[in-house]
Amino acid sequence: MANTADQESIESDGKNVKHGKPFAGGLFITLEGPEGSGKTTQVSRLAERFENHGKGVLVTREPGGTELGEEIRRLLMHFVSETDMTPEAEILLFAASRAQLVREKVLPALEGNKIVISDRFLDSTTVYQGIGREIASGPVNEINSFSTGSLLPDLTIVLDIPAELSLKRIRRRASSMPNRMESESIDFYKKVREGYLLLAEAMPERFVVIDGTQDRETIESSIWKHLEQRFA
Repeated sequence: MANTADQESIESDGKNVKHGKPFAGGLFITLEGPEGSGKTTQVSRLAERFENHGKGVLVTREPGGTELGEEIRRLLMHFVSETDMTPEAEILLFAASRAQLVREKVLPALEGNKIVISDRFLDSTTVYQGIGREIASGPVNEINSFSTGSLLPDLTIVLDIPAELSLKRIRRRASSMPNRMESESIDFYKKVREGYLLLAEAMPERFVVIDGTQDRETIESSIWKHLEQRFA
């Protein structure tokens, strides 16, 4: 994890260093939010900002990020059967992907003082499977802890959008290949949004909530500002 005690400030435009070495050490950042919230775009923009500072960056996603994880992702996203995947099977598949990702990619990158940026992590399981699928919090927390080895992000950014907008964006990008997560009801996405907001309220030391309905440039600047305030 990053040691911020001796880090220096940087320019708010995220491009010019005032002095010292900003964001010294490894840092684990996750982006969360409902489907269609713009996470993937902001992950890419954030990675570019860090690279402009000369930082080594690992960008990854959940489920996925490893050869095994990508196979699990394909199964989770596009599994089609006459019998639905059970919530219990679903959460364990997510956990399997995460366990491989943490040990194969994330921990080695952090040990090498890289910035790790992940499109989703354990909080997605807490919200989607725990709250959305109504799996009890006890088993969810135990599965999350086991799969990650108790690793937590240094900062989790939630891009918050209304469930109605989430559903609208999902339908706009719909492809010919069925996606299980994108076929959920408006009530499910309302639960997801409420779940993220509850998590952020309970853990303000780790979470930052940003209005995902703003334009991309404004969101990008807001994310960088929060990172400066906490770690630079």
